[in-house]
Amino acid sequence: MEIDWSGIETKWRKKWSEGKDFETDPNEKEKKFITVAYPYPNSPQHIGHGRTYTLADVHARYYRMKGYNVLFPMGFHYTGTPILGMAKRVEAGDAEIIDGLKNIYHVSEKDIKTFVEPIKIADYFHEEIKSGMIEMGYSIDWRREFTTIDPVYQKFIEWQINTLREKNLIIQGSHPVGWCPKDQNPVSQHDTLGDVEPDFTEYILIKFKFGDFVIPTATLRPETLFGVTNLWINPDTRYKKITVDGEKWIVSAECARKLEFLDKKITYDGEISGSDLVGKEVTIPHRNKKIPILEASFVESQTGTGLVMSVPAHAPFDYQALVDFKKLHPLGSELQLIKPISIIQTEGYGEIPAKEAVERLGIKDQNDPKLEEATTEIYGKEFYGGVLKQNTEQFAGKKVSEAKDIIKEWLSEKKYSDILLELTNTPVRCRCGTECVVKILSNQWFLNYGDKDWKEKATLCFDKMSILPQEIRGEFNYVIGWLRERACARQHGLGTKLPWDKDWIVESLSDSVIYMAYYILAKFVNAGTISAEKISNEFFDYIFLGNGSAKKVSELTKIPKEIIDDIRSEFSYFYPVDSRHSGRDLVPNHLTFFVLNHVAIFPEENWPLQIVVNGSVLMDGKKMSKSMGNIIPLRQAIRDYGADPIRLAIIISAELLQDADFNLESVSGIKNKLVLLLEECSKLKPEKLSNLEAEDKWIRSKLQSLISDVASSIEKMRLREGLHNIIFSFEGDLQWYLKRAKAKKRSDYSGVLHEINTKRVAMLSPFAPHIAEEMWEKLGNSGLVSLSSWPRVVDDIIDPVAIQAEELLKSIIDDIANIIKVTKMTPKKITIYTADAFKSKAYHSILEKMMDGQTNMGEIMKELIANKETSDIKKNPDFVQKTIKDILSEPVEIRKTKLETPEFDEKSWIANELISLAKAEFGVDLQVFSESDSGIYDPKGKARHARPFKPAILIE
Repeated sequence: MEIDWSGIETKWRKKWSEGKDFETDPNEKEKKFITVAYPYPNSPQHIGHGRTYTLADVHARYYRMKGYNVLFPMGFHYTGTPILGMAKRVEAGDAEIIDGLKNIYHVSEKDIKTFVEPIKIADYFHEEIKSGMIEMGYSIDWRREFTTIDPVYQKFIEWQINTLREKNLIIQGSHPVGWCPKDQNPVSQHDTLGDVEPDFTEYILIKFKFGDFVIPTATLRPETLFGVTNLWINPDTRYKKITVDGEKWIVSAECARKLEFLDKKITYDGEISGSDLVGKEVTIPHRNKKIPILEASFVESQTGTGLVMSVPAHAPFDYQALVDFKKLHPLGSELQLIKPISIIQTEGYGEIPAKEAVERLGIKDQNDPKLEEATTEIYGKEFYGGVLKQNTEQFAGKKVSEAKDIIKEWLSEKKYSDILLELTNTPVRCRCGTECVVKILSNQWFLNYGDKDWKEKATLCFDKMSILPQEIRGEFNYVIGWLRERACARQHGLGTKLPWDKDWIVESLSDSVIYMAYYILAKFVNAGTISAEKISNEFFDYIFLGNGSAKKVSELTKIPKEIIDDIRSEFSYFYPVDSRHSGRDLVPNHLTFFVLNHVAIFPEENWPLQIVVNGSVLMDGKKMSKSMGNIIPLRQAIRDYGADPIRLAIIISAELLQDADFNLESVSGIKNKLVLLLEECSKLKPEKLSNLEAEDKWIRSKLQSLISDVASSIEKMRLREGLHNIIFSFEGDLQWYLKRAKAKKRSDYSGVLHEINTKRVAMLSPFAPHIAEEMWEKLGNSGLVSLSSWPRVVDDIIDPVAIQAEELLKSIIDDIANIIKVTKMTPKKITIYTADAFKSKAYHSILEKMMDGQTNMGEIMKELIANKETSDIKKNPDFVQKTIKDILSEPVEIRKTKLETPEFDEKSWIANELISLAKAEFGVDLQVFSESDSGIYDPKGKARHARPFKPAILIE
């Protein structure tokens, strides 16, 4: 059967659009407000982006079918510098970007020419992304669409920023930020190539005296100054002589450049070669003691100051470099006398921890990559468990974890140190292509995310909310822990001007943290009911916070009171956000800020209720990137493979936090599966169900479990599991059902299949909405499956006897097939022996005890012997042991079923149901006996081995 995917998708999208099926307003139903991070329109979406939006759409569609009034809206994030940077690169004729636009994104020459204007780029990709979302079948209420440069949105951002400033959560001061030297702008994740959040580390620069000069060395461990034996220098590096705030320094060229951005006055005075400094001496700042400068190859000019202080007792790199150095120098040299100075006592280590780690890991020289592992291990253990020794003067006896900050302050007070800030995840590049640095910004506006009370409030919100998957919760706690001041304004880019200082524009992450509230307003803005000229801060205070009165706001804004009441009641109905979907890369910024800004601005009843985080998408096991040429634009993929196969291939490849490995092979497999299901649905007609047979009762019972399991999977956002159950696991049950029905030569089961597939298609609908509509129609159901109710679990349909009986039948068929396979015989006759009534009684007694938690064989045996009805079991301990094993090998559900149905007649059931199946499967006749039957045929004495639900089998 050939399927016209494009035709089917267009047909159903048209119906949804004509019926306005996903437009939603307040009503009497319970609501679900589901949002997903709005896209940044500087490129079309590719399959990787499709994952986050598809997961959110499945969530929204499921809750709609569960009877909720679901609001699932979408906006577009124009703010920031990426589009600006892109326009500049197009204007400059940047070959890489133009090649990407032409050959990966298939933008026409004519359109590329217009891309020198940032807004043209945004508008072009806005339409491209929106078209892709519609083609993917996302159930979005498009009446609420907006962009972040719309005039009313800008008023909304002004209100947000003013509100935070009034609460003293926006401060002005000097703080470090990631910085693009070319654009002269702070940068965050959205402003960098590859969406990397600039992360920086504060190093302590310890000042060693060298004549009139200072030679600073960078360290994260100021306490180790007391164990310094020498400095290391790279003889092949040329160092700069510079004046820093009036003091003469010698540092690498890279360090000198970093210092320029750290609010220091720098002048360049000349150069000196590293080799000229080898063998010279410097003075330790707090003691009048000289130590030598020695050469080492591991010293890199781009790290720290390009010189390193050596603490060989506690730093594996230094210890190994010293060992290497001594091998190169004659025995008589006084440099052979340099000995590690031990300053920290740590449990599990002796006098020289670095020596122990180096020798244990078999490290050969200072270029061995295992030195990193040794360093991490010692640093961690010494920081958390180490105590400073007597030779650390006034700090002796203190724990390293406490002493570190005290020593840092002491060095600063004594003017023995300075600070160097350095990017830890270098190189980070701005979207304009320039390498970023850390800069101290003066008179900059910052969100004071370091504020203790603010963090406490956010932690309270995180503790109350649902976070899926649960294991990501720790990452949010970690982010809240380290978060500090963050620049919330910049001087270039698209966006909203800072209300009180029009030279600044609100930074792109700061204007995208509470925008979910704006979806309520967007509907009224788009309908022309409210406009930017009319609204004021009082309007927002009333709509979002309930402050003031509609009457007062109406007088101020000239907006009719009833419209203001409508907007307020719509906000009160839909807020808070029930579920916020986003990618894992936004945990350290957007998703955490989303919570922080909500708790700062809104009352507790409007704090968000859930965050759902997903991993990224790989393409055939590799990260998607333009350089790899493995980016497939989403719309291209839809044209080539169909939207539903793409949706399912993304979902089936991984659970939430795992990286989904997308490959085109899986798309073909899924397409085939959907084609077969559509063919099946085309053949079935609804029929009245009557005279249900054993297998009918079983498959209808299994369907109830499927309905319940899939609902539970979707609510936990275990979508791979849910989808797998619908289209793969349940298929096995259906095949068994058909095998049973056909063995009986039945022709009356079409009604059962119609009922099953109707419910199965309903469950498939959130995942594959277009093809599910087609299947639903072919099945003869009325209305749209998207708007139908999620199938209900009907307890009366669940038949415990049918479930256990069918499982028994399957296991007997499997056992017969295995015996035939092992013995390689062609069977002529099969005989089945079921256990007698006494064994059944003992079995149920054992099962009862095990369901109460008793699994000790001795205890179970004791209790059976103590009971008159089962005391004879002492003659057959082997039976008890095997029965315990049988029970333990079964799922708990099956155990429960067996416990509830102790009267199950195994012999007559097998006799009724197995004979036709065995004949169809193996082509032979089959006889059934109970081991206690008088006229039993048992030439091989097999019957005595029978156990309940484990009959003995004789094949001749």
